[in-house]
Amino acid sequence: MGRLANPLLVFSLAGLLLAGSPSKAPSAAGPPGQPVPNLEPLAIVVNQANAVDSLSMADLRRIFLGERGHWPNGRRITLVMLDPGWPERAVVLSDIYHMDETEFKNHFLHGLFTGEVFVSPKTLSTPEGVRKFIFNVPGAIGYLRASDVDKSVKVIRIDERLPGDKGYKLQVPSRENK
Repeated sequence: MGRLANPLLVFSLAGLLLAGSPSKAPSAAGPPGQPVPNLEPLAIVVNQANAVDSLSMADLRRIFLGERGHWPNGRRITLVMLDPGWPERAVVLSDIYHMDETEFKNHFLHGLFTGEVFVSPKTLSTPEGVRKFIFNVPGAIGYLRASDVDKSVKVIRIDERLPGDKGYKLQVPSRENK
């Protein structure tokens, strides 16, 4: 049975990788020619016990891509994301991954198949769920609107900037834009 599963997996994976991918996810600025929406910062958050206070955008991308599996203290990194459809996820895909949903799924399917990635991100359906997960899992990292952050999680600097600082790159359309 194991020998049959491998060719099926290869053909399934090949079909997914060869499938056409839709256009890139829109950035927070929106489509060209449209008014720029009001934006609010998207915070990168970790468990309070995590000793890491700052990451470069390049290191953050490596963590989110699954290329880095452990924190400096040796604890396993657990990435948590919101389900597809959330504006926060679209910004993360666009600004951190530089991918759309199809490319994102293919990256993790390919990485799991080849062994380059050991675990896929955990996905949750609400910001509250993400916050609670990060609170309960010492190696967890994820993202929340700055307005959804509370003292149960720790916001880390990205490229030496905190959400709200001038030049902070991760921005999501504000909820008032709906």
